[in-house]
Amino acid sequence: MTKTSFAAFSLGCSLLVLAGCSKSEATKAGPVDETAVASPAVERYMPEYTAAGELVLPKNFERWVYMGSPLTPHGLNNGKANFPEFHNVYIQPWAYDEYKKTGVFPEGTIMFKELQLTVKGTYPDGSRDEASGRGYFPGKLNGADVSVKDSKRYADTQNWGYYNFNHGEPKFETAKLRPIGECAQCHIDGAKKDMVWTQFYPRLDQ
Repeated sequence: MTKTSFAAFSLGCSLLVLAGCSKSEATKAGPVDETAVASPAVERYMPEYTAAGELVLPKNFERWVYMGSPLTPHGLNNGKANFPEFHNVYIQPWAYDEYKKTGVFPEGTIMFKELQLTVKGTYPDGSRDEASGRGYFPGKLNGADVSVKDSKRYADTQNWGYYNFNHGEPKFETAKLRPIGECAQCHIDGAKKDMVWTQFYPRLDQ
């Protein structure tokens, strides 16, 4: 074997050994966890506004932290409930984490309330029977209400602004700020902490 051939042979063996080591190390490390890759759902999403000051419908809200679903159906309110739908409430993951650490909702917090009608009832109170028993069951989606914390933009309503993205589907792409009497005043009068109904979202303070 010539010196050149021997050198080439040695180099080839070395590469095979290195390849074997790399494969072994990879096996020890285990497969790549694709779920660990950052996704839009876990990014630090902040409120977006148009040039006219309207709030843009938040993106990927359905992947945020789910808080709860209060319900006040017509059947239990003489057919005149102000909010007859399920209120499926979500908060950005980063804002949730910050609240859990400090007990304070940070600037830029968004509470996204997706509205969902109940399935048509078969009893006078609007309830119905399903496999799990008698009760109220979620049906068609019906728009969304959104609140945003910004102490500069919403100083007149205790740092929170309120928006409606339609009571129906599809949801509006943008929405105007609602008057204080339509939303903010109710939160001022009844919300437990910082304009948020934390009494109905135990996940926040557990």
